Amino acid sequence: MKTKNFSWHDVEKRAEGLANKIRIARKQGISHICLFGVARGGIIAAVLVARELEKLKISSILGMAPNYADYIIDDVIDTGNTRKKYENCKAEFMALVDKEKESKNIWISFPWERMTGDVGPVNNIRRLIEYIGDDPNREGLKATPNRIIRSYEKLYGGYDQEPMDVIKVFEDDNCDEMVVIKNIQFYSTCEHHMLPFFGKAHIAYIPKGRVIGVSKLIRILEIYTRRLSIQERIVQQVTKALEDHLHPRGAACILEAQHFCMTARGVEKQDAIMVTSSLTGSFKESIETRNEFLKMIRR
Repeated sequence: MKTKNFSWHDVEKRAEGLANKIRIARKQGISHICLFGVARGGIIAAVLVARELEKLKISSILGMAPNYADYIIDDVIDTGNTRKKYENCKAEFMALVDKEKESKNIWISFPWERMTGDVGPVNNIRRLIEYIGDDPNREGLKATPNRIIRSYEKLYGGYDQEPMDVIKVFEDDNCDEMVVIKNIQFYSTCEHHMLPFFGKAHIAYIPKGRVIGVSKLIRILEIYTRRLSIQERIVQQVTKALEDHLHPRGAACILEAQHFCMTARGVEKQDAIMVTSSLTGSFKESIETRNEFLKMIRR
């Protein structure tokens, strides 16, 4: 995930925007406005908004109780869970950054976090190490949070790409036989427990005047496996990408995987293999085509 480092100038401009929004929305005759800042970053955000309101000749106070506030201020709306906590309050909820309207796949780093050493994901991983009962300051763990962040760049690199970024289509009316690439090793992470699942994939399509380089089939798979996901969704995403960009006579994807959430925890069945498939076009409509594909990947 990409990081966006906000400067003090950036957040001041955002606070100015919220203050202007309040100026436009406020009713005539209100002598002052009460702001409530959500701890921790929202308190700083509320102070900045209050300062901008003073510049607009609008009296504002920072309140301690959200129920009596006119506006609840936070630094960032991410999942929306914080906003839901205050949905019974009469106040309008506002934030410097609304990731629901902007980009969800960006980690926002605010200047006050960098000043205090509370540097986003690294600090959160340190807290997780403490939660499981270990000391993040001991010799073997000091550099672990940074190593994990670097490993995430590979493990979750699929968020930075879409199939259109890697697919190069070639027009070729002579190619109309099944194209299969089998036994592709893949690694992914289950979105339910954030534990690995891995195995092999088989991908096929039947061209209809358009082909792509065989390595691009693997790259499409990598885009979707290098995200938090479930096996059932990945096969659907692969065949949809082929359908959308190649318009083939049919596309197929089968994944066979072992899941740590079944081997290391839960039912703890070491040899359990999960198989999922997605078939479109000829692969779904024709038994002969489907059997040909299955025969080829079982050889």
